[in-house]
Amino acid sequence: MKKKKFSLSERIRSFRFAFSGIKTLIIEEHNARIHLLGATVAIALGIIFQISNSEWLWISLAIVLVFISEMLNSAIEAICDEVTEERKPMIKKAKDIAAGSVLIAAGFALIVALVVFVL
Repeated sequence: MKKKKFSLSERIRSFRFAFSGIKTLIIEEHNARIHLLGATVAIALGIIFQISNSEWLWISLAIVLVFISEMLNSAIEAICDEVTEERKPMIKKAKDIAAGSVLIAAGFALIVALVVFVL
């Protein structure tokens, strides 16, 4: 396989695809908007309570994990729905596992928020 030369225009184009994916997630996925609201509230509370740098790192990690999980879940669901609309056990399994990853990330975010803002 022949290696491609580095192309700045191709790198810029790849960023456009990534930003398009983020925009699509926020516009089309209802749960992503709920996560965005939660992230906004966490950031606002962090500013109000003047949390420490280490607390900001934990809050940031929680927010990023939730969004990464939601994005991967949405991508897996989109692929599965494109492949078939039939109810198939392996498609259900893939979608359920992906959804579970979001639940785990959101649970982690809730624990981080409780530790930072309540305890």
